[in-house]
Amino acid sequence: MKKLIETIRNIFSIEELRRRIIYTLLLLVVFRLGCYIVLPGIDPNLLQKEASKGVFGMFDTFLGGAFTKSAIFALGIMPYISASIIVQLLQVALPQFQKMQQDDSGRKTLTQYTRYLTIIITLAQSYGYLATQVPREAILVNYNFFIFSSMLILTGGTMFTMWLGERITDKGLGNGTSMLIMIGIVSRFPIAIFKEATLKGDAILIFLVEMVVLFFVVMGVVLITQAVRKIPIQYARQVVGGKVMGGQRQYLPLKLNSAGVMPIIFAQSLMFIPGAISQAAPNSEMATFIAINFSQYSIGYAVMTAVLIIVFTYFYTAIQIDPVKISDDIKRNNGFIPGIKPGPQTSEHIDDVLSKITLPGALFLAIIAIMPVFAKGLYVGDEFASFYGGTSLLILVGVVLDTLQQINSYLLMRRYEGLMQSGKVKGQSQDMAIA
Repeated sequence: MKKLIETIRNIFSIEELRRRIIYTLLLLVVFRLGCYIVLPGIDPNLLQKEASKGVFGMFDTFLGGAFTKSAIFALGIMPYISASIIVQLLQVALPQFQKMQQDDSGRKTLTQYTRYLTIIITLAQSYGYLATQVPREAILVNYNFFIFSSMLILTGGTMFTMWLGERITDKGLGNGTSMLIMIGIVSRFPIAIFKEATLKGDAILIFLVEMVVLFFVVMGVVLITQAVRKIPIQYARQVVGGKVMGGQRQYLPLKLNSAGVMPIIFAQSLMFIPGAISQAAPNSEMATFIAINFSQYSIGYAVMTAVLIIVFTYFYTAIQIDPVKISDDIKRNNGFIPGIKPGPQTSEHIDDVLSKITLPGALFLAIIAIMPVFAKGLYVGDEFASFYGGTSLLILVGVVLDTLQQINSYLLMRRYEGLMQSGKVKGQSQDMAIA
């Protein structure tokens, strides 16, 4: 306990870190307040009290209840994520988009494209949301006026949410988009535990077993998320200003899960589409087919989610890590991988290692993502099952670990001992050979 208090004191003694933490917390409070402000012209008492089952229930979990409250942040950050997916796919498919990604001005242009596309997607989604999720009897004003004004408000809410995420990334603790989703998930966790405990009633032993299993699942997720494959890099000795430099061995750490939580977020965003289609035409044969095969805890939903996660893991890893660039950086710094020639062979070796470790990482993400289906089959409550694995758990663990590493890096730079006795969060990339 004394160690923890000392660490907290060290954290808040660093002015920049203290400012970033306070700034992040203030923006998260603003986001949560927006999740409780109901759209103008609605009687809140006539809204549905809880999320519908299936995909929209998961959507409401990500947004911390804003979806069912018909709040101004009812669509949250999800349209921005959808727009980001489309723009990143265009970077793979179109050479001109690939060239834009290679310089600062081009990246700024792509960011602008993403924002414009976010507005278009939000307008379309807001109309579908208002038409299917807000009961007519809850609307207190002219219907057409309500639809038009609420579309503008929801679009403004999403753009403001996007701005909050960007501010957290730039001036806060980073990972703004993921952190907004995380805070929505965390807000539902106490309710899920309470409902599960109430559901089990006198079977308190079963509830305790569920909590113990959840603990070990979380530990497994942490271990796999932080697992790295270290590639040794030897630097040649050179004389600079009369001093001998280099001649040391360092390591290039490649994470088993280099893509982080983004494949989960991307896959989940696409899995909202079948639910949206069924809500748009609730009495059609297509809606019946989707309800049977793509409900949140169905086998079809689990298989499709797993496939999308595997695909997006490879896709996002390829975007994040460029073996050719890493190889060039190693060669420019007079380094080499023992037994591998510098240049193309080095990049091929890195690409080969990356491909081998990405497959088990992708399979792990897919298995964790569909674990709520099995938990539900073992009679775990709906809300608690969503935390038992799946998207919610992966996002929580990923964002918390990234945030801890951000804080830990500030402590280490100021020569403070880190958040753990070893002085670092396990898995932190301190052996990184390439800046």
